[in-house]
Amino acid sequence: MSTPQAARPRDKITAAIRKTTAAGGTALVPYITAGYPQKDHFIATLKAIAGAADVVEVGVPFSDPMADGVTIQRASHTAIAAGVNLRWILRELTAAGPFAAPIVLMSYLNPLLNLGYRELAAASVPAGVCGFIVPDLPIEESADIAAALDNQGLALIQLVTPATPAERLQRLCAASQGFVYAVTVTGITGGAKELPAEVTGYLDRVRALATLPVCAGFGVRRAEQVRNLAPHTDGVVVGSALVEQLESGGDPVVFLKALRA
Repeated sequence: MSTPQAARPRDKITAAIRKTTAAGGTALVPYITAGYPQKDHFIATLKAIAGAADVVEVGVPFSDPMADGVTIQRASHTAIAAGVNLRWILRELTAAGPFAAPIVLMSYLNPLLNLGYRELAAASVPAGVCGFIVPDLPIEESADIAAALDNQGLALIQLVTPATPAERLQRLCAASQGFVYAVTVTGITGGAKELPAEVTGYLDRVRALATLPVCAGFGVRRAEQVRNLAPHTDGVVVGSALVEQLESGGDPVVFLKALRA
């Protein structure tokens, strides 16, 4: 039996973003790799970031993160070497919650398959996880995990790109839950220092099709970019730039607050 509609964890994601946009702001969705840069500081880092965010994306380390650039690849490999895995993340989140912002796990498919979709969904609710982003899972192959997540009211967030054909874009926007993740630059994360001028038109097309909030990601690192994107998106995902801050010993909260300036 699925979770009653009023109690669905995935609705917390949408509500958090809409609360900020209703007040005239742009939602902030920071990404961190679980257990990086130090495994023992994961929960303290996450709690601090959640206090400055609307939604937090937590990356499950993976040995071959094909959608990620060198910064997040390095973070992933460091976390794996420290013993971070999906079961550990779920245990840590369960013991430490609740958090000030909804948590979304970004994971490649293999760790989710290894745990098992039903166990994954059941363990996610007490951990405060509200949804998942699975970058290497085509929608055509998502029925089994989508059913398991839906049974617990969890989101399966779909990614779209500037190269997504119109018909497929419409399908992905309709299927997404929580929000629609609009990749602003095709390729790997962290590779773009500047956002292409055509990004705003692309985001406008996505928003015209989506009934949920749209969050733009892959390449966002400065307040100026956030301001330029604000009329065209409901939120921004900040990944590589934040991981670089953590890597260099910077204060992630100061960095995130500066993006809202």
